[in-house]
Amino acid sequence: VTTVSMPSRYSSAGTKDDARETAERLGVHYHEIPIEGMYAAYLVGLAPYLDPAKPGVTEQNVQARIRGNLLMALSNRYGWLVLTTGNKSETAVGYATLYGDMAGGFAVLKDVPKTLVYKLVRYRNSLGPGAGPIPESTIVRAPSAELAPNQTDQDTLPPYEILDQIIEAYVVNDDSIDEIVGLGIDRAVVRRVVAMIDGNEYKRRQGAPGVRITPKAFGKDRRLPI
Repeated sequence: VTTVSMPSRYSSAGTKDDARETAERLGVHYHEIPIEGMYAAYLVGLAPYLDPAKPGVTEQNVQARIRGNLLMALSNRYGWLVLTTGNKSETAVGYATLYGDMAGGFAVLKDVPKTLVYKLVRYRNSLGPGAGPIPESTIVRAPSAELAPNQTDQDTLPPYEILDQIIEAYVVNDDSIDEIVGLGIDRAVVRRVVAMIDGNEYKRRQGAPGVRITPKAFGKDRRLPI
């Protein structure tokens, strides 16, 4: 197993330290390729089309796509299979960047909701040795793509406990909006999440295959017309 850390100007010191420490605890190969120079070059090239006073999703996704490009270059050079990082929650609502963190050959977490990711991490750490491979600071830190200053996932998404409940109801159980609202979730939140799930089918069609662990995974189990 080979790991690659690709920090940007928005990567926190804690995230960079945790990445290195995780690799050390696992005893796997670790490489660091900063993307600041490449990102700055992209911003220069796109400058006529961007508003530096109002950076947004475009600037964020450029960072993810630089990383995807680097990983695929390493894959070409060394014959490595790139594992994508998006989990089921992110894949459902389109929070995995097309041609960025979706670039790769196999999606290990494709059918693993975000809340289950945390449970699996706790379980893996319980197996040791010692405190386990994942630093506690990784677990307790607010989830963030770190593609913008002070960014957290919950800036634009409902809490994962609610999001995953909606995804399970709508995707796995085929519940209607009214049925999901009946679970005690705000109707506006349900409608917004359902619209995000439906609207990102085109991304999922281009995603890598992955492990299926729930009764219904994205892919051949569940496809919507585009």
